[in-house]
Amino acid sequence: MDKKDKKKLIILSDLWGGKDIDWIYNYVLELRSKFEIVFYDIRELADIDVSIEREELIHNQLVNGGIDKAVAKLKIEEQGEGVIILGFSVGGTIGWRYATETGLVSSLVCVSSTRLRYEKVKPSCKIDLYFGNEDVYAPDNDWFEELGVNKMTLEGGHIIYKKESFSKFICFQLLQ
Repeated sequence: MDKKDKKKLIILSDLWGGKDIDWIYNYVLELRSKFEIVFYDIRELADIDVSIEREELIHNQLVNGGIDKAVAKLKIEEQGEGVIILGFSVGGTIGWRYATETGLVSSLVCVSSTRLRYEKVKPSCKIDLYFGNEDVYAPDNDWFEELGVNKMTLEGGHIIYKKESFSKFICFQLLQ
């Protein structure tokens, strides 16, 4: 399949960005035949110093303006119309906001995107949300009902997306 014939798939990393991302290759290797894949380290998108290694410091920077910076950068880079976004953890929240603000996303897949529980506006695209059943910060059932979004819960915790079996499941869903 020629590159111009492929749909664009934007992959947005989790909070750790480009650090320890061997797990991401499980997705890329499966999906690259069908999609033009663009990977973003959300720490770089959010202008967060990649040398910071404390989770709470990274998290604080993301929620105190970093998410907004990341969305703004995605807008500036003009992703095109009809893109598909696959976002992990806070990367899914960035994808959600990008989809909401631009209307350019055809499909949004968020995995373990627990910060979605604070979102009040639903993007106008196909949405698939996946959470581990042990992820205590996942949005509650009221949130899903209020926004009219379906939730798929699978066995595991917050970093379920790093498991190869889970990546195969998500890739199968995207390749349909």
